[in-house]
Amino acid sequence: MQLNITFTDFVSEVFVFDRYGELVVLLHQSIFAGAVLGIIGGFVGIFVMMRRHAFAVHAIAEMSFAGAALFLLLGYNVVTGSLVGSIASALLIALMGSKAHENDSVIGALMPFGLGLGILFLSLYSGRAANKFSLLTGQIVSVDSAQLTTMIIGAIVIVGVLALMWRPLMFASLDPVVARAKGVPLRTLSLAFMIVLGIATALSVQVVGSLLVLALLITPAAAALQVTASPLKALILSVIFAEIAMVGGIMLALAGSLPISPYVTSISFFIFVVCRVIRAVRQRHSASGRTQPKEIQHTPAAA
Repeated sequence: MQLNITFTDFVSEVFVFDRYGELVVLLHQSIFAGAVLGIIGGFVGIFVMMRRHAFAVHAIAEMSFAGAALFLLLGYNVVTGSLVGSIASALLIALMGSKAHENDSVIGALMPFGLGLGILFLSLYSGRAANKFSLLTGQIVSVDSAQLTTMIIGAIVIVGVLALMWRPLMFASLDPVVARAKGVPLRTLSLAFMIVLGIATALSVQVVGSLLVLALLITPAAAALQVTASPLKALILSVIFAEIAMVGGIMLALAGSLPISPYVTSISFFIFVVCRVIRAVRQRHSASGRTQPKEIQHTPAAA
């Protein structure tokens, strides 16, 4: 049996743009929510990468999932449950893993515990299966005005707190030893940042899901740091990359038959790969530029 399916046929099967304009108008709150989360992910992600907390994001997401699943089972607000789980796990990581060698063990213990609790609560839940699925993979189309307001308030709080802590937190992230010697309150900064990270994770989970939250809080910042060493430029690029991934993923999902998560993660990964290629090309040109003067210097001697 021979399959004669062209790329155009494949795209027409996956994406349907017949009523695309109506969907954009109908789900404008979801698009705006994605833009807000892009700002959150871009700001928080830079500090996550500089402080090497990528592993912690996954653990917080698992506990956020457990909190949301518990509140879903009890009939309470899922977003509140997600926020409770995220902040609780962030505080545990900050307080119990204050030392570098303890941090990984605390995070490693929280991840399976949170995932196990979430699966337990979902197995006891007898409601709609779509509610269970959305906790794992996200559901952007379900964003209402109340959730959007929560995201905007959360974004204002997160950006405001990070702006106030920018200089000491950046100093502590880049050189903690010198920062401690200069009297920077590392423990207080770490605790405050972990709370911010918990809030950001809880807001992100309800859109992209607990399994794929790394695509928003990690990948854009990781891509930005591939092409620049400037913290401010990296922050700007991180926000831009997160916006492209979130808003672009939503716009594709509106015309597609798949959940939002595959689109967001694919765009994020593509941006990361492009930035890695740019970095490799720059390093190759830099290396060739350093070796060329040596050859020129040896030429007269050889002559």
